[in-house]
Amino acid sequence: MLYTYFPRLTAARFALGPLLLSALLAGTRPVQAQSNDLLKELERPAMANGAVVPKTEYTQATFKSVRIVNGHSVETATKGTMHFLIGHRFGRLNEGAYTLFGLDGANIRLGLEYGATQNLTVGIGRSSQEKTYDGFVKYRVARQGEGPGTLPFTATALATTAVSTLKYTGLPLEDRALKSRLTYTYQLLLARKFSESFSLQLMPTLVHRNLVEMKKDRNNVPALGAAFRQKITKRLALTGEYYYVFGGQPNTSFKTYNSAALGFDIETGGHVFQLHFTNSKGMIEKFFIPQTDGDLGNGDIYFGFNVSRAFTLGSH
Repeated sequence: MLYTYFPRLTAARFALGPLLLSALLAGTRPVQAQSNDLLKELERPAMANGAVVPKTEYTQATFKSVRIVNGHSVETATKGTMHFLIGHRFGRLNEGAYTLFGLDGANIRLGLEYGATQNLTVGIGRSSQEKTYDGFVKYRVARQGEGPGTLPFTATALATTAVSTLKYTGLPLEDRALKSRLTYTYQLLLARKFSESFSLQLMPTLVHRNLVEMKKDRNNVPALGAAFRQKITKRLALTGEYYYVFGGQPNTSFKTYNSAALGFDIETGGHVFQLHFTNSKGMIEKFFIPQTDGDLGNGDIYFGFNVSRAFTLGSH
């Protein structure tokens, strides 16, 4: 009896195993199907009142720096981020070997720009030219992208003030007042990123100078700027900008020209290094729009660079 009982029990045990395994596998199929259904549900667009709600996606990095060459780009500093900028222009290349083709000369601007919000940037700077201090407010009004609240282009408004602290000589006392040293600039920066490689920007501009040297000189100087960025490699891009002054050149005491520049953006980790050639010595609107004295046809070209380094000061 015992001999015949145990084999039957053993056979029953081995027969029960596959049955239990089949039951467990069958039980997992609805759970797995349910998980797949949940994943598919998450991938579906959001719905509101039965209609698909489009997702907003903003265009990133229309330009890689807050500057193109001399002028501003539509880019603003990220909230809580401080940008430290160094702008440098050597002398003119056509000065020859005596000055090492302008390398003996130096014009410099130091600047700080802070992202107060994601769209609002405030900044200050100091240029060695005319010992000028400048400040600005820059606000991104609209942003290129896809979805609600976007446009086919990015729009940024810019307002700047510059004051020269250079000691005047030979002028009446009233011309030395602070108000006579002030220059204001108003710009609307309009840019579109057409592809991952190419961006274009337009800059309608008005420069107002409280004091001009001659009565025939214009206090108000309207201009239109255009700029581009063409990506060459992952970390190298060709950039350029040009400003056309409407109504002819605004000065009669000295000859001026439209500002033009061509350069390269080099991304090196935490900062952007910009090398460029331009006929403008100055690096703020007060100088390079109404006071560019370099004649490209005569070889009046300044070699220079911009360096931008960002530091995070607060949470984004």
